[in-house]
Amino acid sequence: MFESEAPEQQLTDKVVNIARVAKVVKGGRRFRFSAIVVVGDGQGRVGAGLGKAHEVPEAIRKAVEQAKKSMIQVPILNSTIPYAVLGRYGAGQVLLKPASEGTGVIAGGPVRAVVEVAGIKNVLTKCLGSNNPHNAVKATMVALSQLSSPEEVAGRRNRTLAEILG
Repeated sequence: MFESEAPEQQLTDKVVNIARVAKVVKGGRRFRFSAIVVVGDGQGRVGAGLGKAHEVPEAIRKAVEQAKKSMIQVPILNSTIPYAVLGRYGAGQVLLKPASEGTGVIAGGPVRAVVEVAGIKNVLTKCLGSNNPHNAVKATMVALSQLSSPEEVAGRRNRTLAEILG
């Protein structure tokens, strides 16, 4: 029914961005904080969350809770992704391409955080359009959620795994 606490302990989280936002009121400015956090287990599960609060630690805690709730499973094939994919969110687009062994993670800040906590070791990425951290993280999550494992593709096409992998 509920997940046990053991897998929960192995989750790593990375703070992608903390923004101080101001609301102008009669007496001056009221400051709050907005935090974007990505959470992953390094085995293909990853989630992203946004938290807002009057204090930074509280914003981060809220973002981590939301990220844990929004986790998705990403297929990883030989420490990279199975095929190239383009994720779009708002004006942000993120292109993810599989890379050969030893390439490493070639990615900018927000995209790098998502890909690393997911456990992908070799990947080429490019932010197209807006590279604002909110849209970059969400576009990366959209791209990763579009991926299917070779087994799923074989099942959908009524083919064997050998036919799919060539």
